[in-house]
Amino acid sequence: MNRILACFAPVSIAALLVACGGSSASSAPAGAPSAAGAAAPASGTDAATDAKIRASLAGAQRTDKEKARDAYRHPLETLEFLGLRDDMTVVELSPGAGWYTAVLAPVLRDRGKLIVAGGDPNGDPNSEGTKNAQALRDRFQKDPQAFGKVQAIVVARDKPWVLGAPESADMVLTFRNFHNWVGGGTIDGVLKSVFAVLKHGGVFGVTDHRANPGAPTDAKTVGHTGYVPEAYVIQLAEAAGFKLAGKSDVNANPRDTKDYPKGVWTLPPTYELGDQDRAKYEAIGESDRMTLRFVKP
Repeated sequence: MNRILACFAPVSIAALLVACGGSSASSAPAGAPSAAGAAAPASGTDAATDAKIRASLAGAQRTDKEKARDAYRHPLETLEFLGLRDDMTVVELSPGAGWYTAVLAPVLRDRGKLIVAGGDPNGDPNSEGTKNAQALRDRFQKDPQAFGKVQAIVVARDKPWVLGAPESADMVLTFRNFHNWVGGGTIDGVLKSVFAVLKHGGVFGVTDHRANPGAPTDAKTVGHTGYVPEAYVIQLAEAAGFKLAGKSDVNANPRDTKDYPKGVWTLPPTYELGDQDRAKYEAIGESDRMTLRFVKP
């Protein structure tokens, strides 16, 4: 049975984690190329939220290593494109060690709500999900000013996900996780849970490693390479009831040839091959990524 932390009661993140144990189309941000290559109009992010995102990006709650990756991940432009507002209820799926959480939490702290749905910090100590959940819990405890209002849900890979009360979220975000759900055979259940928690008109924002058009979509290939075709992501999301509202190439990388011995993990920041051809992969940079904005009708 999926465990939900304290039924979303407004308590501290540390207490939550311990207690559970476990419409019209939008375009790319202004000045960024859209999928068609044309400059796009301004996004739905208001000026006050934009200022908060910028302040958060420079904030002390983020590590220097995280800030160094802004050049590849373009968090300001990505969140502007997706239309983040500081009064939203936002669910972040599979946050890992909190790279995007550290950006979102201060933005939503005063007027909105951030809920992270991830692994169980009291789960299998050898699993990556548990280790990430423990790191995230420790990070929240060390900086309550930035993270003290974040709420959390423990979701299990082999159980149905319940991300909150039906139609309670304004936005659900996932960053570089879609391929894991395709590779693990859980994508249909994940999309169903996202659709259920979003309000009508709510946004589902997706970034992920983009395979070449026509690349295989079977679970084994996607799980091995880490890349998934953009058209297939759109197909799956629309089959789940979402409508594509916009796409952006703000996270595109034309240097990414997508044909590496260890898949996408050959590239930075993972460098799965260690020092072998490291300079080559460093010059390529992080992966070519799609950035998609869906809405729930």
